[in-house]
Amino acid sequence: MSTRTSKGTLAAAAVALLLVGNAPAFARKKPAPDYAATLVPAQAAPAPANGAIFQASSGYAALHEGNRARRVGDSLTILLVERMIAEKEAASATGRSGNIGLTPPVSGPFSFLSADALKAGGNQAFNGKGSAEQSNKLSGEVSVTVAEVYPNGTMLVRGQKQVTLNRGDEFVQISGLVRPTDVDFDNRVLSTRVADARITYTGRGDVHRASRQGWLQRFFSAVSPF
Repeated sequence: MSTRTSKGTLAAAAVALLLVGNAPAFARKKPAPDYAATLVPAQAAPAPANGAIFQASSGYAALHEGNRARRVGDSLTILLVERMIAEKEAASATGRSGNIGLTPPVSGPFSFLSADALKAGGNQAFNGKGSAEQSNKLSGEVSVTVAEVYPNGTMLVRGQKQVTLNRGDEFVQISGLVRPTDVDFDNRVLSTRVADARITYTGRGDVHRASRQGWLQRFFSAVSPF
């Protein structure tokens, strides 16, 4: 193999490692389609007026509902008030000791042995301690749309927000189940009241790249036995 071919192979391998190492960043260039807004389905033609005051096709809503989201395509705002604190601590200690001794005969062929020569003992001890602590906080607001309404009234909501800054992009994505009773008069609901919540906060750009290891350093970190 020539020197030129060898250099070309190394360059191709370096490019492949670069693409693999930065795959997550490339994958987040566009918002995920799974969190796209749900549009209001097409409405059937309204029934002709029958002369009565109440018409079911006029968008009737109960007084206790007001403007709260309740149908597919309606929007509501989720207040992000996530705060998680986890602490863990463990300690252990063990110990063990043993001794054995024999008294040699005072006469006979083994009389030359001393009492100290037939004694043995051992001790073993272990002390271990470990602790871990983690804290996370996320605050803000994200408006989502109702994707589906179940027979019991529970709503599946999902949405995303993309903020483009001068040094990168930020993505906030959320989905989960919301009860109509948890939606307040201002059409808002706390994120702690969202069941099966899936909240993702990611980004890309100069700041995001600066906080990550380079692809070559990640490679050696993965293969290093230490």
